[in-house]
Amino acid sequence: MEALARRDDVEMAEIVTRRFDDPRLGTAHAQPEEWLGAKLVIRRIDSGDRRYLAKEALSADRDAFAEALIAELAQRERLPDLIHAHFADAADVARRVEDALGIPFVYTAHSLGMDKRRALARPSAAIDTRIEEEDRAIAHARAVIGSSRDECERQLTAYPSARIGKIHRLVPGVARRSGGCDDNPARELVAPFLRDPSKPIVLAIARPVHKKNLVRLIDSFGTNSVLRERCNLVVLAGLRDDLSSGEAEQQQVLQGLVDAIDRHDLYGRVAYPKAHTREQVGALYELAARTGGVFVNPALMEPYGLTLVEAAAHGLPVVATKIGGPQDIIGELEHGLLVDPQDETAIGGAIERLVTDTALWKRCARNARTNSLGVNWDAYAAGFLAIARDIVAATPARCIAPASLLVSDLDNTLTGCDHGVTRIGQFFRRQRDFGFVIATGRSIVEARRLVRDWKLPVPLAWITAVGTEIYVERDGELALDQGFAERIRHQWHPGAIERALAGLPGLVPQPDYDQRAYKRSYYAECPGLAKRVEERLRQCDIPARVVFSHDRLLDIMPRQAGKAAAMRHVAAMLGIPLDRVFAAGDSGNDADMLTACRNAILVGNHAEEVAALASRPNVYLARRSHASGALEGILAHHRAQRVRGRQAGRVPA
Repeated sequence: MEALARRDDVEMAEIVTRRFDDPRLGTAHAQPEEWLGAKLVIRRIDSGDRRYLAKEALSADRDAFAEALIAELAQRERLPDLIHAHFADAADVARRVEDALGIPFVYTAHSLGMDKRRALARPSAAIDTRIEEEDRAIAHARAVIGSSRDECERQLTAYPSARIGKIHRLVPGVARRSGGCDDNPARELVAPFLRDPSKPIVLAIARPVHKKNLVRLIDSFGTNSVLRERCNLVVLAGLRDDLSSGEAEQQQVLQGLVDAIDRHDLYGRVAYPKAHTREQVGALYELAARTGGVFVNPALMEPYGLTLVEAAAHGLPVVATKIGGPQDIIGELEHGLLVDPQDETAIGGAIERLVTDTALWKRCARNARTNSLGVNWDAYAAGFLAIARDIVAATPARCIAPASLLVSDLDNTLTGCDHGVTRIGQFFRRQRDFGFVIATGRSIVEARRLVRDWKLPVPLAWITAVGTEIYVERDGELALDQGFAERIRHQWHPGAIERALAGLPGLVPQPDYDQRAYKRSYYAECPGLAKRVEERLRQCDIPARVVFSHDRLLDIMPRQAGKAAAMRHVAAMLGIPLDRVFAAGDSGNDADMLTACRNAILVGNHAEEVAALASRPNVYLARRSHASGALEGILAHHRAQRVRGRQAGRVPA
């Protein structure tokens, strides 16, 4: 909210919460209003019950809180333009406000219940109720925001009311301190526990609940002789007065931690402080990095994993569960290792590898600091404002039927240079009869995030998942083009493909959310694997296309699919002749589109895997890179068309 309030295009940012009066927790919570800045305020709504209520008891006060909030808003001269509701209970309140006052709301999902239910040993009425409430929030919100690809593309889409066109990914920021961080508060915090505080610190920070898997972490540490000898383990498991603090689950986890420490005789090697401050948490990240340590998130399932980004901001390598959001975070920041959270030996082995392999630790630490710089609250605020503007816009922009069309790849073809993006954006604003379509290997959620982050023009259609899915706007919302899906489904046998390729050396399946309805995706250790995959599929009499790109990405799809087929489908849908279609790309998954298009553009920064296409008469090889190269190619092809037209005695419109 501070980042939103700093923006010139935001008039006011307001945090609304429940007012209560409990001297043990400070007097601020009883104040109806607290100004944090000129455009940032906390307003506390009086529901009529001034008691502090624990999370589980808040539902009983929700009706009164919602009524009080509606009454307070109704008295204002100026209503908020938008409400941003975090968690499903806040979304329920926001829905009631929208029904009463017409203020639209956005729902950000956190710690969704669907995965929690799968992990339960027995049915739970409470979790069933929570899931129903989350589904209502998804159904009624104008937009739904998730933090990770797993959250957006797997967890949220599992809900009956989810529609992919409403789901957006926004990566939360992390706070950074300029000038480094003092680690003395951390040293003072752990000193009473550790015999040799100078050893590398293995750090874990999590709530004391079973799903965070903290007891297994201690078992992993305790059974690994290298870690016992060379490292210290520091566990921040919430706040407590004693081991009997909190609810039954917290008590069980805390007792389990102490039992594991005792069982492995880790006294002097493990610190588990009863309390900590925000300053001490930051100092612990810093101390762990300075001692050559590792941060560990061993959760059985982690919806996002903000602590992994916080660790990155301090240059601290990580080991994390491969279940959930950490796949995205580590994949993007490249600052650690993923593990099976059920495999005690694997957890210990990954930590050992990082603390003993100096070159690997330094590479992960360097990646952590560098790659996490873009993960900040200003970027989050900019992304949120872009989504908010679309929701509160009075009328949609008038769409002019295009006479020409650019179908362009996204990564490295359009992205990579801010100046190029600005130039091509100006071109489309001036040439209103020139349409724009994205053709990418990314999912629709990731493609929209990248277009938003790079401030690219909004496409008329989205070709995603390497040309196996097309999304177009219908009734104000993006929806999958079922007609194209029907066209490519013939003789598609994904189960047979998976069985045929199982165990092929050097071929590793990509995450579940990259396995689309008409695409199976793998990481390949070398380009030669593409030929071996084609041969294996041919031997098994499985008809399919194999596409290799970016030195390691291998995609398998129906023969009728691909960017070229999707390009032709979109052109026909928009009524644009193929000789008025331009295509731009840079890598192997663009090859079919660049081969098929009469006005193809190979940007200057293209990959070696498609360099041979430059010799084709239909392909213009741009001198410039990224979006500037795409624009250069459009203008060059357009000039050539005019020359050919004059030579033929006609000038095209």
